[in-house]
Amino acid sequence: MFIQTEPTPNPQTLKFIPGVTVMAEGVADFRTAEEAEASPLAERLFQVDGVDGIYFGLDFVSVTKHENVEWHHIKPSILGIIMEHFTAGLPLLKDGAKVAEASGHAAAGNEADSEVVSQIVELLDTRVRPAVAQDGGDIVFHGFDNGVVYLAMQGACQGCPSSTMTLKHGIENLLRHYVPEVEEVRAVGM
Repeated sequence: MFIQTEPTPNPQTLKFIPGVTVMAEGVADFRTAEEAEASPLAERLFQVDGVDGIYFGLDFVSVTKHENVEWHHIKPSILGIIMEHFTAGLPLLKDGAKVAEASGHAAAGNEADSEVVSQIVELLDTRVRPAVAQDGGDIVFHGFDNGVVYLAMQGACQGCPSSTMTLKHGIENLLRHYVPEVEEVRAVGM
């Protein structure tokens, strides 16, 4: 098995592509070792000293490291763990573990805004999420209130130095162009 690695806009996060489906449905974001107990792979990855977060997408694993750790120190261990896991055919998640739906969006908004929310979610799903996934992350819709769209960044995008620019100049401009009711985009923590 050959695992490709790709840098992401976040220098603390690398995208590992094992060449197989990682998450057939949904996504999984683990920010702590306790959260990672839902996944044998995430648990093992968190045992590598310096790992700070794990994100599973359709065909990739994003790993975020502590700022004071160098990739060349931990990358071989991460590659080995991912290779062992997929070569052995081990399950990604433990029985009963819950993951975010494929859409990843939280249910939010009121009935009066339902058409606007539908337009926002459709734009996010068709134009934004595929691009963000290429960078090893995801974006989750959390609500729309008084012209403000609330979004959360996940995976490589969470904590990325360019995420504010992506939200304010990329996503906000896109949404304002297609949905006149949108005045602003704000980030929320997960």
